[in-house]
Amino acid sequence: MNTYFIGCLHLQHEAIAKHRGFQESVYHDEYLIKQWNSVVKSKKDIVYILGDISMEKKTPYPTLNLLNGTKHVILGNHDRRQDVPELLKYVETVGGSVDWRGCMLTHIPIHPNEVQFYRYNLHAHIHHVNKLEEVIVKNSYNDEHSFSSETLKKYLNVDAHLLDYKPKTVEELIEMYE
Repeated sequence: MNTYFIGCLHLQHEAIAKHRGFQESVYHDEYLIKQWNSVVKSKKDIVYILGDISMEKKTPYPTLNLLNGTKHVILGNHDRRQDVPELLKYVETVGGSVDWRGCMLTHIPIHPNEVQFYRYNLHAHIHHVNKLEEVIVKNSYNDEHSFSSETLKKYLNVDAHLLDYKPKTVEELIEMYE
């Protein structure tokens, strides 16, 4: 049994599929399913999905049944709370954030003042960079004193596109971002 992390699936989302280099969302979703299932083999494998299953729609949720493993969701900014009852038909749990073995699992990166209390902040939300960069922290929080290079190393972005749509373990993420 392994525990994996991935976020920003954006199932059936035409604009993000094109942004990610796919002709249509159906090809994006097929590739995601293939890549995911090449890594997650067993129902005993646990996968935390860190937000944005779709783009404010519940119609893509049945696709989750095509993905191996036991799935737990951290809601993202494009996951609607009124859709949670439907989402729970396809996943084990749904939450806002989770402290997992000293790592804070969120959709949006937590503030640098808070990340100091955790080993890592596994997050998604940021589609265009592999790692939270100093300028993003400054611009997002308008706070030049709350971060250091050590603090920045605690952010591990699990956006599906950045992981080639393959859920990763914490160890794989740490190695990837070193």
